[in-house]
Amino acid sequence: MKPLFYCLNLCVVLFICTFKSGAQNGSPASSENGWTQLFDGKDLNGWRQVGPGSHLVKDGMIASRGGMGLLYCTKGKFSNCIIKVVYQMQKSNSNSGVFIRIPLEPREAWMPVFYGYEVQIDNHPETSNEDEYHVTGTLYSLTKPLSKPGKPGPEWNTMEITLDGPRTIVYLNGEKVTDYKEGDPTPERKFDFEPYRGLRPLAGYIGLQNHGDDDIVYFKEVAFKPLPKDSKMIDHWQD
Repeated sequence: MKPLFYCLNLCVVLFICTFKSGAQNGSPASSENGWTQLFDGKDLNGWRQVGPGSHLVKDGMIASRGGMGLLYCTKGKFSNCIIKVVYQMQKSNSNSGVFIRIPLEPREAWMPVFYGYEVQIDNHPETSNEDEYHVTGTLYSLTKPLSKPGKPGPEWNTMEITLDGPRTIVYLNGEKVTDYKEGDPTPERKFDFEPYRGLRPLAGYIGLQNHGDDDIVYFKEVAFKPLPKDSKMIDHWQD
């Protein structure tokens, strides 16, 4: 384990770099009630697209277009924090996801799928011949939902993802959907596009999926808040 002062120094350096990057572009990360906003509603500074398709800012929201890809946050790796995402499906149901625990900075779209976790956005997986392991708020293909509080488009949904060491907890619209700990049993892979099984890092990159032109999801807020017992956002991968 790294000495405490080393981790704290990394945190300070990351904060300074993040603030300077925002200041140079006229859009520093803002904080309110402990939440640090990762999207300012104006541009995609601090984000990068990999894979087909793209994302754009429309009416103060992040909107996807084109083929399957990933828009990931370049500010560093996240651990021991709560990630809040406020989103709206364009149609009654649209397919997307929030990626967490991505071990390395993505260079293409499939590495995060196979080696990170996707917190699914898809209220009706039965329409695509899938099952409860693919419903909104679950870890895609790995966990079943404890509840199904997802709202259809154009209603807004608030998802809060807690990364607490090896534990991942997902609340959707105030109801717990997932409570998973690294090493918990998972089903075997059913499809070749599902993630490989195995442990994920305690700290990783995060991202938003664009699934295709028929699955448009709008994100109006992406923010994080450190857990009370650990105020660090770690920008390195701890084995």
